[in-house]
Amino acid sequence: MVRRVRVLLLTALLLVMGAVMSAAPASAVIGGSKSTYGPWAVRMLVDGKPACTGTAVTRQWIISASHCFFEQGQPVADKRISFRVGNLDMRKGATVHPVPGRRAGSAHADMMLIKVPPMKVRTARLATAPVQPGQAVRQYGWGATCTGDENTCQSPVLKQSDLRVVRPDDPRCDGHTAPGGSDFCMEKVSGIPAGGDSGGPVMSIAPHGTETLLGVFDGSDREKTAEAGEISQQLAWIHSVTRR
Repeated sequence: MVRRVRVLLLTALLLVMGAVMSAAPASAVIGGSKSTYGPWAVRMLVDGKPACTGTAVTRQWIISASHCFFEQGQPVADKRISFRVGNLDMRKGATVHPVPGRRAGSAHADMMLIKVPPMKVRTARLATAPVQPGQAVRQYGWGATCTGDENTCQSPVLKQSDLRVVRPDDPRCDGHTAPGGSDFCMEKVSGIPAGGDSGGPVMSIAPHGTETLLGVFDGSDREKTAEAGEISQQLAWIHSVTRR
């Protein structure tokens, strides 16, 4: 079994901004495609360097992966974090910063909610029903578009990969998802998310404006399978935080 490689923030923090911005690959994700839509997608930076991806779930709250906010086991300070919002090209997006002390991590999933000043973006609709095996989904992010040294091929433009949900007890997901767990497992259809895509949205495939946020991407094997925290299982927590 190919062992899945968790998309760690440590890798993202080693990115060199110049290398990232000079890379403009024709394809996206690893073998995916360039996105033409994704108004709720957010690019996370640490110390001004691309790190992870997120989703605007309200005008003042972004959801991403918890592991993006830790470096060598220690929390990343709010003052080091910024987000680019409102444009598929992260170089053209508006910059917002976290409201100090206003982020909350889920106790049951690899998810973090971060409060920011009001954003002028379309927010994502949250799924209220669980994903189903065989369901087609689409993952979005600004992460690596190559295998090997992912630092050299981060995308400045939003990209996407198409995947299909598989059963949590599928042997390919062994050790990473399980029936009743917080994550769901996906197989590659076209493209696979990688480093820098952590925290990015996994959406239903529907007409623009009617798609729903199904999951928060948190890991892949860079070849055939990926996993995401399931939004429908975390709705009570999301609402309890964003309504404060």
